Amino acid sequence: MSDIASVPGAAEMLEQLLAPLRLPAADLAKLRPALSAAVVALLEERPRLTDAGFARAQGYYQDNLRRLQAIYDDRERHPEIADVKIERPIFILGMPRCGTSLLHALMSVDPDNRTPLSWEVADPSPPPEKATFDTDPRIAVFDKYVDEAFAGEWAGVRKAHPIGSTIPQECGFILETSFVSVNPAMLFRVPSHYRWYRETTSNFGYEVHKKWLQHMTWHNPRKRWVLKVQEHMYHLPELLSVYPDAILIQPHRDPATVLASQSELMRVIRSVSYKQQDPIELGQEMLHLWHDGQVNMMKYRKAHPELKVFDMRYKDISADPVAAARTIYDYAGEEFTPVAKQNMRQWLADNPSDKHGKHTYRMEDFGLTEDGIREVYSDYIDMYRAYI
Repeated sequence: MSDIASVPGAAEMLEQLLAPLRLPAADLAKLRPALSAAVVALLEERPRLTDAGFARAQGYYQDNLRRLQAIYDDRERHPEIADVKIERPIFILGMPRCGTSLLHALMSVDPDNRTPLSWEVADPSPPPEKATFDTDPRIAVFDKYVDEAFAGEWAGVRKAHPIGSTIPQECGFILETSFVSVNPAMLFRVPSHYRWYRETTSNFGYEVHKKWLQHMTWHNPRKRWVLKVQEHMYHLPELLSVYPDAILIQPHRDPATVLASQSELMRVIRSVSYKQQDPIELGQEMLHLWHDGQVNMMKYRKAHPELKVFDMRYKDISADPVAAARTIYDYAGEEFTPVAKQNMRQWLADNPSDKHGKHTYRMEDFGLTEDGIREVYSDYIDMYRAYI
């Protein structure tokens, strides 16, 4: 990655972003290198972005910092938030398009479970209250935003990925407030930030993540947290350093059935920021990005055979989602109540996979082939063949 002083305008942009922040000096020092990497990567990509795309990226950075500051401000007003305990959180991780969102959504309707909801992650202050959690005015605000934003060019996003105020939100939208996250590489092509993310340690990211969970738990606790995002597999040691009693769930699927769908989703997400995209370049980017995460996780699991991870088959999740969800409860030693089962069955009836239209894609549009994908993922396939 280029040094921030060598990229015109980068140092100025960094200081402008940092100026409104009132974080403790120690945390500001942890944030600075992460934000520096993001600023440099954005300015390197500037020639390819439209003016609207560049403005969108700047707004995205500012919004992440706004949300981060909100967490710190409420914590300063209510120091007792720091005493909230987060015990045995369930983390669903693995490749994209492997049933992770489906499992997350199903488990969210169990009243014993707590998942981050989109509205509270988008606007976290004040901390959510149990008594008004289902009627908070921020719910309507978020739904209005979704209806306005995910139309036109972005309408295709909802075909591939559920979006709404009360839909469980991924941890990526929490981690991105620390800028130690792979999320910028989803919205924009920022290869130098992604390289920085792969090579750095993400301790600060998970410190921020825990602050978020404590914040959301404070006045609305449940029996257990259920969390999800694929990027956890990049930095498993840091996750476990913050959550040593975490319960890890990893669904698996043939990567040849995953990459074209993910590439099309990323093409649509980025479409509002670029006049044109190179689909072959995008296909190669997605091909290696998710494999990099698997490499990290496989390496850690091989080095730590004592680590317990519940491996699942996407085929089983797809065949009977509720039965698959129940196996997570069994693995975690938690009760699968009749209420949880009934709520999950009702959720499936209310949310067919094509609710917002069919997500269509073709492998060849992104220069991908089954043989080429399986060659890159041969190590993953060999290790998890029984689950694919």
